[in-house]
Amino acid sequence: MLINLSNHPSHLWKEEQLEAASSYGEVVDIPFPEVDPEGDEAYIQTLCHEYMEKILRLSQEKTVTIHVMGEMTLTHCLVNALLSKRIPCMASTTQRMVTDKDDGTKEVQFVFTQFREYR
Repeated sequence: MLINLSNHPSHLWKEEQLEAASSYGEVVDIPFPEVDPEGDEAYIQTLCHEYMEKILRLSQEKTVTIHVMGEMTLTHCLVNALLSKRIPCMASTTQRMVTDKDDGTKEVQFVFTQFREYR
């Protein structure tokens, strides 16, 4: 099982990412939480504990890998906690394609490349 803990639901993934994810089995989405920028370290620890409980409930007696992409301090906390329980974690890597528009705006497209393990 692949638990997708990100703000990018798997039903919106392109074919290449879905194909790469299929090697892990079923994909289950958990939306990455909105993280209050005013929150302190204790707040991050509380969120981390809350999401660890969700992940552990979902992964009972299953082989699981976690795709973790989100706010950096919570991601760091979660990845460390998951790895301490020997639960593999990975990030998705992408090519960033930027087009500068005549009106001064930018159009950004991210093209999936691979999953890369956190170690």
